Formats: sequence, C-alpha cells, structure tokens
Amino acid sequence: MRAEKEDTSRGADNRRLHQPQGTAMKLYHFPLSGHAHRARLFLGLLGVEHELVHVDLANGAQKKPEFLALNPLGQVPVLDDNGTVIADSNAILVYLARKLDRQDWMPLGAQAEAEIQKWLSIAAGPIAFGPAAARLVTVFKAPFQAEEVIARAHAILGKIEAQLTGRPFLTGATPTIADVALYSYIASAPEGNVDLQPYREVRAWLGRIEALPGFVAFAQTPAGLRA
Repeated sequence: MRAEKEDTSRGADNRRLHQPQGTAMKLYHFPLSGHAHRARLFLGLLGVEHELVHVDLANGAQKKPEFLALNPLGQVPVLDDNGTVIADSNAILVYLARKLDRQDWMPLGAQAEAEIQKWLSIAAGPIAFGPAAARLVTVFKAPFQAEEVIARAHAILGKIEAQLTGRPFLTGATPTIADVALYSYIASAPEGNVDLQPYREVRAWLGRIEALPGFVAFAQTPAGLRA
C-alpha cells in the first residue's frame, strides 16, 4: 500500500478542517473504484484534511491480512478516523456528515433522513447493478450481460432525470450526501457504453456537482464510449 497526502484546500464553505497533529483521517482507496471515489469526493467537498492509502486491488492487496483486519469483506473504501474504522462508502458518507455536524449535507428530521436513505439505497441497488455494472464489463472484464446491465442503467437514469426536473439536486435546492452517493458511477457511465446524451437534467446535475468547491474528479479510463 502506498500512502500519499491529499490536497483539499477548498471545502464546501471555503474552510479547511484540520484534525489534531498526527490524527489525520486515512482513506484506503483504489483510484478506479467508484465506491472509493464517493468517499474521497465527500472528503474533498467537506474540506477535510486526510491521507490517501492506495490499495492495489489488481495485485490482491485487499485480501492481505492487514487489510482484512480493517474490513473483513476485503473491499474499498475504508475510513480510519484515528482508530475508528468505517467500511462501506455510504456508511462513510453518513459518518462524516454526522461526525462533523454537517446538517447541510445530511439534514435532521424523519422525512429528510428517509429521503436521503432512499437515494443511498438506490446507489447500492439500481446504480450498482446498472451503470456501475456496465462499467465493470468494459473496464474490469466482469462477466455480466452487457445488454442487460446497460438496460438497467437507462431505466434508473430515466427516473433520476424525472427527479431532477425542476430542482438542481436530488432532494432539493442544495446538495446532500444523496448526490455524492450517485455521482461517481453516473459520471463514469459512458465508460460502460451508457450514453448520457438523452438525459439533459442529469448532465446539468453532474455539472453542478463538478462546480462545487472542493470537487475531486473521478479518474477516467479509455473504455466504452470514451475509448
């Protein structure tokens, strides 16, 4: 694993949040993982100083005992907050929003929290089995049926297009962790041969997220429609 410092000089409110010396958060990630990017993006948007630890998935680093001690499932991302270890990308989003009391990103209240949870479930379900799976076929040679997963991608994109009609972000006027959870695999959908041209509202939404202070781009691969 290779550690590197991440420059997050911009935050959602132009602040930089510092941990006490020697206790910076560590994010174990792999650059081509949309799940890992989800967590890295939110750290950037929050302006949280952190350390990136590269997990070499191609060579099986996620199966090494030292990594399995962090996450027995052998998956990235994993966040280590001075000994508090959080696995799963959506869990990391919730943890960061609550730990840092960022109610702008995760509002309190039964209805607001239920709405966000719905989109986190969509990220873990239709997004994972649609655009994310389509990208797995082209980028990582996953043995899925391309036509099937591309069709799933278009089905959920149509619903997101309708949701975004008349509103800038998924739950309203301002971004929340719901938007962060969906961004990475929708932005990279063309790599899985999923054409975003029919989805004007979705493309505008991607642009709004990319314009946020602290935005961190997802590494692109020359695959699918980007080949």
